[in-house]
Amino acid sequence: MNWENLLSLKRHGDTAPRPRKLQDELRLGFEVDYDRVIFSQHFRSLQDKTQVIPLSQTGFVHTRLTHSLEVSVVGRSLGRMAGQRILEKHPSLVEAGYKMQDFGAIVAAASLAHDIGNPPFGHSGEKAIGSYFSSGKGKVFMDSLSRKQQQDLIDYEGNANGYRLLNLDSPGTPGGLRLSYATLGAFTKYPKESLPLKPTNHISQKKFGVFQADLEHFKDVAQELGIKNNDTSMEPYMRHPLTYLVEAADDICYTIIDFEDGINLGWIAEDFALEYLINLVRKNIKSEVYSQLTSTAERLTYLRSLAINNLITDCVDVFMDNEETILNGTYKHALTDKSQFKPQIDDILAITIEKVYRNEEVIQKEIAGYKILTDILDAVITATVNDLEDNKSIYDKLILNTCSGLQKNTSSLYERILNACGYVASLTDSRALQLFSVINGSIK
Repeated sequence: MNWENLLSLKRHGDTAPRPRKLQDELRLGFEVDYDRVIFSQHFRSLQDKTQVIPLSQTGFVHTRLTHSLEVSVVGRSLGRMAGQRILEKHPSLVEAGYKMQDFGAIVAAASLAHDIGNPPFGHSGEKAIGSYFSSGKGKVFMDSLSRKQQQDLIDYEGNANGYRLLNLDSPGTPGGLRLSYATLGAFTKYPKESLPLKPTNHISQKKFGVFQADLEHFKDVAQELGIKNNDTSMEPYMRHPLTYLVEAADDICYTIIDFEDGINLGWIAEDFALEYLINLVRKNIKSEVYSQLTSTAERLTYLRSLAINNLITDCVDVFMDNEETILNGTYKHALTDKSQFKPQIDDILAITIEKVYRNEEVIQKEIAGYKILTDILDAVITATVNDLEDNKSIYDKLILNTCSGLQKNTSSLYERILNACGYVASLTDSRALQLFSVINGSIK
């Protein structure tokens, strides 16, 4: 892979090149990507989607939206710091017009969008959709689909849905958001199809990131960026190098922020928790400043700032130390896995898993979310499939009228089902709860 291809400003449907030197510095293409994401309907819905605690009634905890905004800020810093060092190492990029801000803008935009395809109720939402097809009523459709189409549904993946939403035609937005290919490449955390499944320890192959319905679009992006792998001994697509920085931004934020949410909720004891954060920043902490902080919020704010800054700087060092293997597609690890602070990160995550992710309140709400999404999915898929087969009942018609935004402009069973899954995944937690109540006959 080479950086000039990887930094392509091309957008889907372009017929002419977009040289960096001809870009308007007041309205840079990569910054336009950020704007398009933040003004999109699917991004706005993240304000009422679970980050960790579903349907939380407290303002202390993060939603997908606040998490995504924070990840984008961290991503921008990672991108700019790495970009400055990349430009020093590759002066031809400077001659082509690239600046460190370009790297920051790409990583920030991809980071902002990184959760845009996630269903309501956290990861239990993905599992509910997948289980509907693997062991629920959705099994009835499997024999009518190809093996890869089946796997797309059985292992339903929010990352692949995110790629689909960013590029999906809809009224008024042909071609979707039409983000630059550099940003789409950085967004695609797992540049692979749902099949084949084969053992690998490469971080980019842990899940899949592209549905069969979007494969041709992705192939065009991969060809432009030069991430298609011509080495038959390796995976067909390599991960865009800047994806490692997007991933690091997410890892940094959920390591620190989910831990902080647990403290604010009282699920993690303050004194116990602050000691773990201090371990992460011990070399940088200023005792005279810290001793003057009297409240939990003040201490958390100070330690959080130091911790995030330490992790950003360290991840950029890891990235640059491994730039060559990253560019040739053989770097297999998340940047935080090779961080000098990995022991401290692991300690914090272990506490967060025990005290927050496995908290009874979280588990109970995930169980409820599982049931809510399964019932909605069954009603919506039944209605859209019956519509495809021209066999709608009155109830089906009512469901379809209620589900504004559900796309039905395809004669493909697979795409009808995929669109129904995408519609359900796009629901906010509150809207899903409301629709569940209506479907089950509860009227307020």
